[in-house]
Amino acid sequence: MEIKIWSDIRCPFCYIGKKKLEAALEKFPQRDQVEIVWKSFQLDPSLHTDPNTSTLDYFVKIKGVTKAQARQMFHGAISMAEEVGINLNIEKGILANSFRAHQLIQLAKTKGLGNEIEEALFRAHFEEARNIDDIEVLALISESIGMKGEEVREKLKSDAFAYEVKQDEMEAQNIGVRGVPFFVFDDKYAISGAQPVEAFLETLEKVWEERKPELKIFEGDSCSRDRNCN
Repeated sequence: MEIKIWSDIRCPFCYIGKKKLEAALEKFPQRDQVEIVWKSFQLDPSLHTDPNTSTLDYFVKIKGVTKAQARQMFHGAISMAEEVGINLNIEKGILANSFRAHQLIQLAKTKGLGNEIEEALFRAHFEEARNIDDIEVLALISESIGMKGEEVREKLKSDAFAYEVKQDEMEAQNIGVRGVPFFVFDDKYAISGAQPVEAFLETLEKVWEERKPELKIFEGDSCSRDRNCN
């Protein structure tokens, strides 16, 4: 079974959704036969990186609310994150464009490290308040999962994998993805958003059941257990 996941590193619900899917997979007996394919999706391609501006400050500015109001608006996401073991650091999170991070994801996928880099980038952005648009930071993150930092630095200084990022976004547009996270199971069923673990598990089971080929029986001469032969 293949699960395609469109997500953005800047989206807290993408991080939460990842954890919920993983929890469902832990309960799914055929989890070893599930392949996860990460897809790029930028929520705000025009966002300007500013290491001196926190996610909270940016939200206050664009929404025209107070910090207290912003914290209240983030309360739901923070509570959901805590339920799956994530400590969202909204106060100190760095405002950063995610395009370079998506380029790194595409590179990591070529090495079979898509899941590992997604987890490392989510943790870096939401829990460690690191700048996911900084090449040196991204190189260090990649090294933590066994990639070669020098190769990452070289690739991110060019347009390497920019095409793959754009292709993922075009594919998302073609199938009607409006927001992330967006999970597609065997190109047949989709889940939008960080749904409950039970929703993911139910979909996994449904897709797996439908993958079983229908047994077609062509009747011919045979004998049965009651010793009748015809």
